[in-house]
Amino acid sequence: MTELLPLDPDELLTTTRSVRKRLDLDRPVPLDVIRECLEVALQAPSGSNIQGWHWIVVTDPDQRKAIAGYYRQAFDAYRNSPGYAGSKRYDDERNATQARVASSAEYLAEIMADVPVLLIGAIFATEELPAENQAGLWGSLLPAAWSFQLAARARGLGSAWTTLHLQYEKEISELLGIPPRVRQGVLLPVAYSKGTDFKPAPRQPLDTVLHVNGW
Repeated sequence: MTELLPLDPDELLTTTRSVRKRLDLDRPVPLDVIRECLEVALQAPSGSNIQGWHWIVVTDPDQRKAIAGYYRQAFDAYRNSPGYAGSKRYDDERNATQARVASSAEYLAEIMADVPVLLIGAIFATEELPAENQAGLWGSLLPAAWSFQLAARARGLGSAWTTLHLQYEKEISELLGIPPRVRQGVLLPVAYSKGTDFKPAPRQPLDTVLHVNGW
C-alpha cells in the first residue's frame, strides 16, 4: 500500500483542495495507486447499497486529448456566462479569491489533456434522467467520488472536481464506449501534486448559512 501523508481526519477534510496549477504533469501516476484510491471510494454509501457506480480511468493520450477538447469548449462557453467564477459581484476580498479561482480554472482548461489521469465517475441509471428530484441517484455516486479525492490527497495526489464536460456527455460516452444507461456525474483530473502543504480555504462564516429548527 502507498505510504500515506501524516494527516489527521480534520486536516484531510479541510485541506483537500481543488488542485489545478500545482498538478505535476510530468510525473506518471501508477494505476495501482488509482486502484487503491478507488478501493477506498467503494466504501462510500449508496442508496439501498445498490453500488451502481462505475469508474472510467482514462490514461490514453488521444482519449485525454479528445476529452480535454470537449472540456475546453464547455469552459469557453462558461467563461462568457454571468455565473463565471471571475465575475465581480462580491466585496473586494471575495472578488480577489474568485479571481484566483478563475485563473486556476482557466489554467486547468488549457492543460487538461496533459494531466496523467482523467477519472470519470458514473452510475447506472436511465438514458433519460427523471424530471423529478434526482438527489437519490447522485447521492449514490458523488460521496464516493469525494472519498476518492480524499484518498488521493492522503497519497500525495491532487485532483479537481469538474462537471463542465457533461455538456458533451454523449460524445464522451461514445468515445469511451460507455453504455447509454450509464450516466456520468463527475470528471476528476488526477496527478501528483507539487508539494502537499495545502491549507484550509476561505469560507463564509458558518452563521451566515446555519439554520436551527427552521429557516
